[in-house]
Amino acid sequence: MYKSFFGFQQAPFDKGIDSSMLFQSEAYKEVLARLDYLKTTRGFGLITGDPGVGKTSTLRVFADSLNPSLYKVMYFPMSSGTTMDFYRGLAFSLGEQPKFRKVELFFQIQNAITDLYDKRRITPVFILDEMQSASAQFLHDLSIIFNFDMDKRNPFILILTGLPTLANRLALNQNRSLDQRLVTRFHFSPLTPDEVRDYIKHRFRHAGVSRNLINENAYEAISSSTGGYPRLVGNLVTQCLILTFQKQRDLIDEEIVFAASAEAGI
Repeated sequence: MYKSFFGFQQAPFDKGIDSSMLFQSEAYKEVLARLDYLKTTRGFGLITGDPGVGKTSTLRVFADSLNPSLYKVMYFPMSSGTTMDFYRGLAFSLGEQPKFRKVELFFQIQNAITDLYDKRRITPVFILDEMQSASAQFLHDLSIIFNFDMDKRNPFILILTGLPTLANRLALNQNRSLDQRLVTRFHFSPLTPDEVRDYIKHRFRHAGVSRNLINENAYEAISSSTGGYPRLVGNLVTQCLILTFQKQRDLIDEEIVFAASAEAGI
């Protein structure tokens, strides 16, 4: 009901927003620049950040920007299944019927990547999400699977992404060989207070409302309460809109923000 009350054509913080309409924060622009560099050089890249900071949505923008006739994008969250499930899924996504033995599976994956890149002129792009939960053995295996011609070339793009602890794990001696192969790395920071204001207005405009619905003190309270994390900003502002509608007010103030924060547990 709050949508029609304020004149929104859709929920302003709908997760299904088109990737071309995402808010371009400084962190967003920087990570896309790093990924564009990785597209040129190929090899390993690392993106870290806290939950809700915008890693996955930015990677979706990058994936959507790739020409499907030149790149084959494969996304794997490490939270689903075992490491062997991942290896088999990797082979299957490359068009192979997965082998059962681990060593045969590795050769199968390597051969499929080489065939895709050398014969079909398509660069495989692997996005491995939630990698902070990957085992030390799995991180070691990645160095083996993605080692081509004694590490002389990179016929692939592989993006590791996860929480900030992932960077700390890669810095350990046991993972140093993988860490040293990173072509680029980036830590995703939350929105600044000014960006929080611009982000909210951006999402409102794309939902069909251009007029201001939030006063300046409320913007400051939203930024302070959420720490600038886009997911939390969206949750909090949505709750603010609901409370403002229930009170039949026209503007979100700091009182509404504090009440909404308590209800949303933020």
